[in-house]
Amino acid sequence: MIRTRRNPAPLLLALTLALPAAAAAAAPAAASTAASTGGTSDVRVAIPHPTGQYEVGRDTLHLVDADRRDPWMPEAARELMVSVYFPARTGGSAAPYMTVDEARLLLKGQRLDAVFKPGQLAGVSTNAHLNARPVGGRHPLVVLSPGFTLNRATLTTLAEDLASRGYVVALVDHAYESFGTTFPGGRTLTCVACETVESAPSDEAEKELMAKAAVNRAADLSFVIDRLTRPARSAPAWRHWQMIDPRRIGAAGHSLGGNAAASVMAADRRVRAGVNLDGSFFAPVAVSGLGGRPFLMLGTKVQHSPGAADTTWTRDWPRLDGWKRWLTVADSGHFTFIDLPILGAQVGIVDPAAPLSGKRSGEITTSYVGAFFGRHLRGEQQPLLDGPSAANPEVAFQNP
Repeated sequence: MIRTRRNPAPLLLALTLALPAAAAAAAPAAASTAASTGGTSDVRVAIPHPTGQYEVGRDTLHLVDADRRDPWMPEAARELMVSVYFPARTGGSAAPYMTVDEARLLLKGQRLDAVFKPGQLAGVSTNAHLNARPVGGRHPLVVLSPGFTLNRATLTTLAEDLASRGYVVALVDHAYESFGTTFPGGRTLTCVACETVESAPSDEAEKELMAKAAVNRAADLSFVIDRLTRPARSAPAWRHWQMIDPRRIGAAGHSLGGNAAASVMAADRRVRAGVNLDGSFFAPVAVSGLGGRPFLMLGTKVQHSPGAADTTWTRDWPRLDGWKRWLTVADSGHFTFIDLPILGAQVGIVDPAAPLSGKRSGEITTSYVGAFFGRHLRGEQQPLLDGPSAANPEVAFQNP
């Protein structure tokens, strides 16, 4: 689901787009609470420690696809920023969370600039290290795509956790589709796509634009895979490219990024497994399916249970023709599956419309996504995916 100025949904860090009125009502209360306790700007917030056996390294790439025009700025070539996370040995300096410009624009876009300061959000402690030494061996690659309006940093918890489990993770920022993404040369590109979508003459036209955006993101993800796995055609895009096993590639994303994960599977046979985190299928799954490849849908109980408002999951479920799971999470909101509720909880901000704790939000997301890729890219037994578990009472298995 998307937000536009025609249909605003002010959010807490643990926002739920399904219940914008509740989130809007909670935002002033959160600001008031922060003021009464002296504010949150002096509280240090951090990404949870990953659950895997490895330390985490991170490199940053600027990739330009000279063969494609940007869909939102046709005079420009398509540009991407990519954070590459990888299993590493100890060493290196701490990786920054995001730039101050990115933080300022994200907070303003989410109407949280009265609660958080840009420097505080930019200064979130991460677990990844720059100039870290990679571990040996060949590892599966997972490409990640964030939600519309959000920059790639908001999927840091998931990216770091997968890397700690032994995956190379390419976390992608798509130019002009976030409130703010910093590119080389001191450029911070803003959300031209938001303005285009907001000016659409009808809801149907808006959905068509989002469908095109999902398909274009699929092309972005394929391009990233090309640059990371086909160095013979050009100079290697990443210095540790030999870590990647090109026979084991997955894709996942939040919101529009989840739709992109399905779209890249439809277009690129190299992608063996995909995950949609609470995203509408603006670009439908093909009637012919995904060639028998596995797919996981993990979303909110309110918005993505069978019969709920988003009918695209019900429509596309029968089209998923391989191993599949449809999981919903009680008390969750649209942002449950990314960093923001995790960070918000550390300063006492909770959305009453999505009361699932930040801690549980992170645990559920990393556990189920990690289990999915463990099963389908590593061939591991993963009982967590077989049915409901007492350890995760919030998660329901749907089978309409």
